[in-house]
Amino acid sequence: MAETFRLTLAQLNPTVGAFDANTAKARAAWEAGRAAGADFVALPEMFLTGYQTQDLVMKPAFAADAMARIEALAAELTGGPALGIGAPYRDESGLYNAYFILKDGKILARMLKHNLPNDDVFDEVRLFKSGPISGPYRLGPLIIGSPVCEDAWHPEVAETLQETGAEILFVPNGSPYRRQKLELRQNVTVARVIETGLPLIYLNAVGGQDDQLFDGASFALNPGGELALQLPPFEEVIEHLDLEKRPEGWRILPGRRDLQPDDWQQDYHAMVLGLRDYLQKSGFSKVLLGMSGGIDSALVATIAADAIGPGNVRCVMLPSEFTSAHSLEDATDCAARLGTRIDTLPIEGPRAAVEAALAPLMAGTKPDVTEENLQSRLRGLLLMALSNKFGEMLLTTGNKSEMAVGYCTIYGDMSGGYNPLKDLYKTRVFETCRWRNTHHLPWMLAPQGEVIPPRIIDKPPSAELRADQKDEDSLPPYEVLDAILERLVEQEQSVAEIVASGFDRATVKRIEHLLYISEWKRFQSAPGPRLTTRAFWLDRRYPIVNRWRDSS
Repeated sequence: MAETFRLTLAQLNPTVGAFDANTAKARAAWEAGRAAGADFVALPEMFLTGYQTQDLVMKPAFAADAMARIEALAAELTGGPALGIGAPYRDESGLYNAYFILKDGKILARMLKHNLPNDDVFDEVRLFKSGPISGPYRLGPLIIGSPVCEDAWHPEVAETLQETGAEILFVPNGSPYRRQKLELRQNVTVARVIETGLPLIYLNAVGGQDDQLFDGASFALNPGGELALQLPPFEEVIEHLDLEKRPEGWRILPGRRDLQPDDWQQDYHAMVLGLRDYLQKSGFSKVLLGMSGGIDSALVATIAADAIGPGNVRCVMLPSEFTSAHSLEDATDCAARLGTRIDTLPIEGPRAAVEAALAPLMAGTKPDVTEENLQSRLRGLLLMALSNKFGEMLLTTGNKSEMAVGYCTIYGDMSGGYNPLKDLYKTRVFETCRWRNTHHLPWMLAPQGEVIPPRIIDKPPSAELRADQKDEDSLPPYEVLDAILERLVEQEQSVAEIVASGFDRATVKRIEHLLYISEWKRFQSAPGPRLTTRAFWLDRRYPIVNRWRDSS
């Protein structure tokens, strides 16, 4: 009779600092594993504290509390499977990102993360000390080596574990989402499998934490890189996985194989889950937003309705003399299709009062962007008043293209607690609206069908802050703007490289200038879900004051 081993993978969603709730989830996963006859129940990296903690983990009381919780949890869990759980560990030598194996009332093993990521959204060199490469541990018939997250991206940890007796590699992770990240993870882990000849099980966290989304999508590989298991993205899953010892070594038996959605669905799911978790983990259950009749606010309203249900979304139309009848009709139509509340709050009265108050000091000047921004700021003021009065988080609706070049008003349309579109370029906003109109999935709480009116998608974008205004009065066509921005931001190309790709030099230089001078606005902007390799916050950290310009 072949030896077997059952591993329960708990692809779950922790909350930073919610020790009681995270421990309860860990305990429930352990109970599920025990009921299924598991030998080992595994949770992701830093699950007890939630991830990422950023500087919170350096607070001595926080780390001490986490370590005490690990010891208490270990003492509770007797007469069942081992439990693997991530948490910080501090001793006289420093603070570490650790992974604990709890078994029969005690801490059986502790792995310390050796390779600390210090790029993209990570600052772990700032937070933790690099631990020595930890050896493998035995659970029943199986010897397991556990590279912790980043450790699996470097060959020396896996090779050391293989050389010291590990029979499989189990990798606990807190790996955040960005477009096409799963393919990158699998390429890296296939390399570890080929180098060591060992099966590898990759368990990732799921859920939103500030700007970061953890997409789960956990998987398992047999030697040769054969995919034995693939869990879905953006969903909490507890899944049991069986291994069997054969003459050639341990092998993972074929398990669940969820198809992975395309980029459009994954981005949209990321925005929905990001908003849902940001609200729930912050203690909010309702939102409001300014509904302009334009495409950005229509998409934000749809994301919000999908995230928390249409009954928890308030749309507010704030018309001025420049608001077209079409915009009023389109905003009302979209809210009706979604099933959200919509209120109308004209701004002409407040605008007249503010202009009258400013008149003594602004007499003799010509109207310019100052008067346009007054409208946006009045809208922000009124929306924030509603947010304060009714406890509804205000969502801001600017897309990445606008955020990049400063085509947004600080303390106006940038007001709010969260921005679902912050990392979505305008051209992708259009395509995302078309995608949502033709797709509906169980995790979407808004109605199916064409919820965003086609006229909103098809009409030329306009801020409607002056008569007959169009975005292209101030910016290149979005197809051109976004192509230049992707080269400047995501690809870090020089001006010369972009011009060589066929773009007008004067236009490229203008966009570069707008990108740099708008840093101060982005510094004060609301958080939003990270979708790309260069989201505006931790991914791309530029100085606010910057006089350098590319002369190439």
